[in-house]
Amino acid sequence: MFERILEVWPELLAALGETGTMLLVSIPLAVLLGTPLGVLLYAIGPNGLGHKPKLHRILDSAVNLVRSFPFLILLIAIIPFTRLIVGTTIGTAAVIVPLTINAIPYFARFAEQNITQLGGGVVEAARSMGATRGQIVKDVLLVEAKPALIGSITIMTVSFISYSAMAGLVGGGGIGDFAIRYGYYRYETGLMVTAIVLMIVLVQAVQLTGSLLARRADKRL
Repeated sequence: MFERILEVWPELLAALGETGTMLLVSIPLAVLLGTPLGVLLYAIGPNGLGHKPKLHRILDSAVNLVRSFPFLILLIAIIPFTRLIVGTTIGTAAVIVPLTINAIPYFARFAEQNITQLGGGVVEAARSMGATRGQIVKDVLLVEAKPALIGSITIMTVSFISYSAMAGLVGGGGIGDFAIRYGYYRYETGLMVTAIVLMIVLVQAVQLTGSLLARRADKRL
């Protein structure tokens, strides 16, 4: 079995790299776009900086709608859009599109909840010192919520490692696809176990790194 693992090791490393590419593109994009969306959901919500019921209902419903789609269905449903964006429906790039679309509202909800949990005290304190809404968001809410946001990014990354396993449906590769191809289709249990162990190591590395960064960002510790 060890000889077989050495034989496919280059392919296994390539699959690990494909999973990394999916995450390194989709997660930063989700944070970049999902954070302002989450801040907006909070700001126009019932306990936000300026409640706008109609707009909040529309955005809230849109976020819930996208989040309610199982990733596998979303992956298939937006194939025409994926082709429009990246010019293909197969490969790692084709997986990144649905991953990102799914991750943006996912993280936006995290961001909204992280900010909401701060309570109204920090906002009122900032207002009493004459801070504008922009300053409250940038210098108070996002700063205070930073540890929680890092924790949310960690949770999302771990979740999307499992989502990336569905990449094989569009020929996107990845470590999950490797495990399915060798373990399910070829009945090479040893290779499947090896791939699973690598996924576990990847998840643990992400979790430990995220926890460490969140602790360092927490001014209370």
